[in-house]
Amino acid sequence: MRFQAIIFDLDGVICSTDEYHFQAWKKIADELDIPFDRTINNRLRGVSRMQSLEIILENNPGDPFTDTEKQSLAADKNEIYKDLLSQMSEKDLSDEVRNTLNGLRDMGLRLAIGSSSKNTPLILSRIGLNGFFDAVSDGNNITHSKPHPEVFLKAAEMLDLFPQNCLVVEDAVSGAEAGHAAGMKVACVGDAAQQGAGDWNLTAFSELVSIVEG
Repeated sequence: MRFQAIIFDLDGVICSTDEYHFQAWKKIADELDIPFDRTINNRLRGVSRMQSLEIILENNPGDPFTDTEKQSLAADKNEIYKDLLSQMSEKDLSDEVRNTLNGLRDMGLRLAIGSSSKNTPLILSRIGLNGFFDAVSDGNNITHSKPHPEVFLKAAEMLDLFPQNCLVVEDAVSGAEAGHAAGMKVACVGDAAQQGAGDWNLTAFSELVSIVEG
């Protein structure tokens, strides 16, 4: 096979919590009377919580916020988001994704998560994948967000594999850039695929099987 492991971004690849992110940030922005819509929300894909807040605050009509205030706003958003995540269940994991993951594992591939989200453990638990992956590299054990390659390099280290033996699966351009910066090949879905950011740009998650078979 072409690769020994696949490292998946979580949100937008394994499942989608985009709408919950949007609702949480929208609530914060509305309370601050800051314009926020889905176009702005699209700029937040694949970046950290604090970086997302900075993007939103670009449209702040009032006085600048202190670092302490920004930390408080980010924490408030996360609490709103986590409340929304409580609505998730195993139904949020599609049959296509579930069957493909099981098929890749049956082929002998090691599977990992590489996500900037600190809520990764909660999301995996809600969708029934707690303990499924061989390694989970996420916002709880990294210091740099994508497009920095740290999250993927750490995943490869956890798997005890060289980066070139790992395939990254991403839906955000910043994530694809992170994968390439890590020295890995990248398969893209969603927005990143539409922008041609990957070495392979997929129209269906299940196409991963043919990619790894080479």
